[in-house]
Amino acid sequence: MFTRDGNDLVVTQKISLAEALTGYTVHLTTLDGRNLTIPINSVIHPTYEEVVPREGMPIPKEPTKRGNLRIKFNIKFPTRLTAEQKSGIKKLLAP
Repeated sequence: MFTRDGNDLVVTQKISLAEALTGYTVHLTTLDGRNLTIPINSVIHPTYEEVVPREGMPIPKEPTKRGNLRIKFNIKFPTRLTAEQKSGIKKLLAP
């Protein structure tokens, strides 16, 4: 579930396009068994990364400090849309 990047922990969440556009709450169990709830109210785009400070790995020479938890997102796009869905999306997203 987690990968390590230096002192940071990296996790990828799979979310729908609707969740990416309207908000998503990440629920994670940390390596030490704690449950984290991280609400994300920003629009999540394909390169978006949420950084949670001090939730990564302990820093070896400074055990009171920790790296960060970095949450990446894999957005599931629909493979096809009906004409009605396309029309609705165009109306909703029109400038």
